[in-house]
Amino acid sequence: MRRLIPFLALAAAHLASPCHAALRAQANTTPSPADLIVTNARVYTVDEAHPLAEAFAVRGGRVAFVGDARGAMALRGPQTRVVDLGGKTVIPGMVDAHGHVSGLGTALAVVDLTGASSYDEIIGRVVAKSKSVAAGTWITGRGWDQNRWGNTAFPTHDKLTAALPNNPVALTRVDGHALLANKKAMDAAGLSAATKDPSGGHIERAADGAPSGVFVDNAQALVQRVVPNPTREEQKKQIQSAIAEAQKWGLTGVHDAGEGQDVLDIFEELGKAGQLNFRLYAMISGGRDESTLLDKWFARGPQSGLYGGMLWVRSIKLYADGALGSRGAALLDPYTDDAKNSGLILTPPDYIKAVAVKALKTGFQVNTHAIGDRGNRVVLDLYEAALKEVPTADHRFRVEHAQIVDHADIPRFVTLGVIPSMQASHQTSDMYWAGTRLGVARLNGAYAWRSFIDAGVIVPNGSDFPVEQVNPLISFHAAFTRQDADNWPPAGWYPDQRMTRAEALKSITLWPAFAAFQEKEMGSLTIGKYADFVVLDQDLMRVAPELILKTRVLSTWVGGKTVYEAK
Repeated sequence: MRRLIPFLALAAAHLASPCHAALRAQANTTPSPADLIVTNARVYTVDEAHPLAEAFAVRGGRVAFVGDARGAMALRGPQTRVVDLGGKTVIPGMVDAHGHVSGLGTALAVVDLTGASSYDEIIGRVVAKSKSVAAGTWITGRGWDQNRWGNTAFPTHDKLTAALPNNPVALTRVDGHALLANKKAMDAAGLSAATKDPSGGHIERAADGAPSGVFVDNAQALVQRVVPNPTREEQKKQIQSAIAEAQKWGLTGVHDAGEGQDVLDIFEELGKAGQLNFRLYAMISGGRDESTLLDKWFARGPQSGLYGGMLWVRSIKLYADGALGSRGAALLDPYTDDAKNSGLILTPPDYIKAVAVKALKTGFQVNTHAIGDRGNRVVLDLYEAALKEVPTADHRFRVEHAQIVDHADIPRFVTLGVIPSMQASHQTSDMYWAGTRLGVARLNGAYAWRSFIDAGVIVPNGSDFPVEQVNPLISFHAAFTRQDADNWPPAGWYPDQRMTRAEALKSITLWPAFAAFQEKEMGSLTIGKYADFVVLDQDLMRVAPELILKTRVLSTWVGGKTVYEAK
């Protein structure tokens, strides 16, 4: 296969296209007034042709002018709204390149277990919830992480069962790749020592072979199938809550990493009603049990910019392996702290290749979760095989996470035209224990965004919420400091893998746009693009790194309209 154009050059070519030059010329000659003028601001446009401005104007939901106050005010009309920001900072709307909207909605509705420092604290939070529900009612929660506890081994159900004998309890791990159930829940699911591990899943067991309470990756479904689902109206409200939460943190859009038809239908319902106001790049869940859903979408074809540019459905989400924290990420060599375990391949490789071939034929993008070095190699091999069968120049297939990659495989991302969609906050969450899992040698290819950028690919950034916090500035900060919120370690964790601050800003604005075929519509404050922007209370491009996470979002705007304003 011929070598494809490196992403950084390809992105630059798209952004310098003639249509943008024409739009600039049109803006300079069109006399019709602007709907909105923003002035007296420090505007980081993320447009290399005009990186810094003090004002801009909006007409019809799109940027009509970027430059100085005099030029912007020349577009003022009798109905134009003028906003003087008093020197505040403006950046393009931030986009999370990998989040889970329905998952965040669920997390906001169930018991929050994030940050708990012990199993006893987890139990205490669940017991507190049980006091407000009837006996026999299911209690669900999300966010436990045994790596935060003194004993980092998986918990067993015994203490949870003793504390809550009358309510079935199902608690999802922070990464979504393991589930803890009490005996009442396991009995409801009919699980026993005779229950076999499913393909791509693992059941933790007691000495007698009975399930001990933790179900890893595909084994979670053994319990989840009996957990009551929310009603459609409840799910819709959860999704609206998730979008509002994201907007509060300055997000104007998200690449939603895998949804079924029920959620896609809710997105369309909100879009038709004009109630979305959030740019959703929704990936279709594409597991083996969802093949009928994929066939439906292959027949319908890619959908872009629906409902006034609020919804895109033109990509498919697949899973190659599990997660590092639950030792499900597929590794080339065994885990350093579990010599008999090399992780899990969750989806048969032949299925991934078959979906990739159909996607290439029908114009869909494929975005495959791969965390371990074996998982990443398997995905690259399958993408390569699919591309040999259906040669396609600008497919923009993605690997979601790309956390642990063998250095020999990094150049293959460039050669194959594959985008590594990474989450910088995973590095700062995992760095305390990743060495225990992997050993020192493999850390050289861990969370290695500098190596990817230097090789010639972009690295769209995200959070994987609700696995991590929604705030995109956490990943922005981590990308160029490799430090946690306490500015540890002092020089950064493997600091040679840092982005520059300018690259970190692109990673949450322009690069997600390119990774979603949206670079002509968003990602920078450029004439002709959607007027999505965020107003901040301090200059995140000039303040000391240790002050970044103190930055407050003052307002979030989508299409030139306020969708969030701080009190």
